[in-house]
Amino acid sequence: MKIAVDFPSVAYREGPEQVLALATAIEQIGYDEIAAFDHVVMGYPQEQRRTIYPAEMPVLEALMLLANVAAVTSRVSLSTEVLVLPQRQPVLVAKQVSTLDTLSRGRVRLGVGVGWQDSEYEALEENFANRGKRMDEAIDLLRRYWEGGRIEFRGEYYDSHDMGMEPVSPQGANIPIWVGGDSPAALRRTAQKGDGWMASGVTDEQALLCRAEICRQAEQFGRDPSQIGFQLMLQPPPRSDKDKLFYADLDSVAERAAVVRAMGFDWTSVNATAIFQAGARSVDAMVEQLDLIHARIRNEVE
Repeated sequence: MKIAVDFPSVAYREGPEQVLALATAIEQIGYDEIAAFDHVVMGYPQEQRRTIYPAEMPVLEALMLLANVAAVTSRVSLSTEVLVLPQRQPVLVAKQVSTLDTLSRGRVRLGVGVGWQDSEYEALEENFANRGKRMDEAIDLLRRYWEGGRIEFRGEYYDSHDMGMEPVSPQGANIPIWVGGDSPAALRRTAQKGDGWMASGVTDEQALLCRAEICRQAEQFGRDPSQIGFQLMLQPPPRSDKDKLFYADLDSVAERAAVVRAMGFDWTSVNATAIFQAGARSVDAMVEQLDLIHARIRNEVE
């Protein structure tokens, strides 16, 4: 089982050098991937506005963060978990991700989702209501641009006529696209277009049901389900004080990793922000705890 670290934006408080030191340490410990969380802006609470996280929560821009991480690492893969694709212009995303893949020598895995924050869409001047339909088309558009050559794409929402985008990155059109979300549309999207599914915020029962549904639909689309990857976050983002203690208990972490592996998931992710919330209140302390967690997980699942 491969292990990603959801990178903690809170590290910025100790300065850019410590952000890069944390990324370097994660690679040296032996984790397989560094993943970036995506929000561009966060809305303050208002009547009839959905909010989950406080507007004051620090979030470093995902692709800029990964570009900096790429410069100080050489082995770990680099992913978004997940990039809210329909609130971004997809041709620009294609260029940004292709450039990241080029400069990291082919280490990119792109996680995408439709998001939940309508106020963020409004701030970015994108349509929240049709985000799912645009997501499907944007995935096709990304892959077409990553192929290189003379590009002709005619869609309902996006058009590119007689365009080119060079250079083609090391992975090219094969940059893996993993889909986040557990809605029926997200499961269908994974089965039809995705290289994998990134699960978070679901129960184990829901995760298994979603996994089975993706495999069933993949066969209907003429795809081999064994070629689709599956990732389950080790623990959903903490919502209670009890949840915040999870990463301080190495026995619980190891037991949970064994469960995730037994469920048939070939990737899991460790939330380093939750490690910070569990008591590792500095970059050095997070590195120390990440090292202990990695050792316990590897010992449990290998």
